Amino acid sequence: MKLPLTLFMSLGLGAALPLRAQTMPFQGLENLFTPPLGYVVQHTSQRLTMDGHLQESDWQRAPWTTDFVDIEGAKKPLPAFQTRVKMLWNDSTLFIAATLQEPQLWAYQTHHDDIIYKDNDFEVFIDPDNNAHQYFEVEVNALNKIFDLYLPKPYRDKGDALISWDVPGLRSGVALAGTLNQPRDQDQSWTVEMAVPLKAVRMGFPWQPPTEGTLWRINFSRVEWDTRAAGGKNVKVQDAAGKDLPEHNWVWSPQGVINMHYPERWGYLQFTRRAGTAWQLPAAELRKQYLWLVYYRQQQFRERTGHYAASLAELKLAPQAVVDKQVSQLALAATPYQFTATLTADGYAAIRINDEGLIETLKP
Repeated sequence: MKLPLTLFMSLGLGAALPLRAQTMPFQGLENLFTPPLGYVVQHTSQRLTMDGHLQESDWQRAPWTTDFVDIEGAKKPLPAFQTRVKMLWNDSTLFIAATLQEPQLWAYQTHHDDIIYKDNDFEVFIDPDNNAHQYFEVEVNALNKIFDLYLPKPYRDKGDALISWDVPGLRSGVALAGTLNQPRDQDQSWTVEMAVPLKAVRMGFPWQPPTEGTLWRINFSRVEWDTRAAGGKNVKVQDAAGKDLPEHNWVWSPQGVINMHYPERWGYLQFTRRAGTAWQLPAAELRKQYLWLVYYRQQQFRERTGHYAASLAELKLAPQAVVDKQVSQLALAATPYQFTATLTADGYAAIRINDEGLIETLKP
């Protein structure tokens, strides 16, 4: 979990748009509008032991996600080693399991809230409200050491991480297929198992457990360093200037940018108790893409001019958008230093985004 600079002006090109093909308003931002992945998480009544072995029958039945890819998506090569995740839930807990293929098992961060991504690690990002604010991050290494934090808003929006926050009641376990910190041998993998109390990753009152079809935003990241054996340890490979080579960032749902702190780019977690439930992206989530388009264009405009655009016309955006064969109306209210954009459509609740990237569904 590095804290990279957000460079709105240098966002590259990526895969095809999910929104009525590639059109001029999205040009140059295609990498930020590839469709996020979805996972339907099944309910369990089985007692699960957090030991990393995944021997319970419900774990055996739970489907794996697709294999992780590079954080930037299809524009980059596939990862060298397989990573995949599966999940279950009950009325109090979200269970997460991940298996990470790894020929060299090593970890040197030995305390809670050490900077775990200095090691190879597995990372979980959760936004239960799907509003791109008030989200949670948990990192774990092969020693089962945890780094957990809460973010009121992303770093790009001048948010600060609350590292002193810990996940109340978090349980985790790691199982190693190999030997730790023995660079002369070859290992196979490590498996993480984690039980996250649902109440622990919600802010405010009252708290209610997920109901049928509840959507959270979630993503997973794997940090992988290039290493070599030296002095009986795994040490990071360095460049000619003596600087560590950049880490690899492999994820479940591609971010499209080397930054995990774009919560709007995370995948979707759909809660269900019904067998055979299939994932389908709701139309309301498609409509939100036009609000994110305004947000990105406004950030670019401010970087060029020092202030926000006063109108959609200045951003070269139309006041209407067609999503799922229905016309939505897009409106912008802005001062030089703040803005809100609102999308409305007949029969649907209005959706609004502001200059800090807070996206909300408005009550009638």
